[in-house]
Amino acid sequence: MSKKCFVVIVAGGSGVRMGGDIPKQFLDLEGKPILLRTVEAFLKLPFSVEIILVLPSDCIEMWEQICKQEDMHRECKIVQGGITRFHSVKNALKYVPEGALVAVHDGVRPFVPAEMICSLFNKAEECGAVIPVIHPIDSMRHLTPDGSSIHIKREEYVFIQTPQVFDSNIILNAYNQPYSPFFTDDASVVEKAGHSISLAEGSHLNIKITTKEDLVLAKAILSVF
Repeated sequence: MSKKCFVVIVAGGSGVRMGGDIPKQFLDLEGKPILLRTVEAFLKLPFSVEIILVLPSDCIEMWEQICKQEDMHRECKIVQGGITRFHSVKNALKYVPEGALVAVHDGVRPFVPAEMICSLFNKAEECGAVIPVIHPIDSMRHLTPDGSSIHIKREEYVFIQTPQVFDSNIILNAYNQPYSPFFTDDASVVEKAGHSISLAEGSHLNIKITTKEDLVLAKAILSVF
């Protein structure tokens, strides 16, 4: 990489859909917290990436204890999360300089392949803004306001994943916008600021662990890989 690389790992969720008292990003996944496995995916890359970790204030000490237990020598910059994902990412971007590349990744996506991350950084260096997508394999229907539904062409839709990777000048400028509830991810923020988004192939293994069923699937993935 000719530019310095950063990743903002957003781990501010409470894990309501998962149930239990432990935030989902700290749940055990075959001997390691999910979040630790996510961080390790970026530590193992063939090039250096500065890690900025966004955590709820009451989880920072928990993460520091994990680092001590695992004897982690590579430091992550810890940033306190905001009231929404938008505000959490904005807090983290204060530590990203201009003229760099920055990925934004969900803390509960521990299986993102290294080759996919590398490809996304390379493409972002060329086009400025790239997001990974996967194509739906199930039939899809559009729910209408009257409670009925309409068949749609699944070929015209994709599912969005992370990491989403950007030229830092582009995303820093985009996050100067006021917050909007229509900002569902970083691409939507960047697109609202007038920048086009390129698509790249994602991975079906790059699951987001948000439910108990996802955790079962995650354990199955680990048993194979």
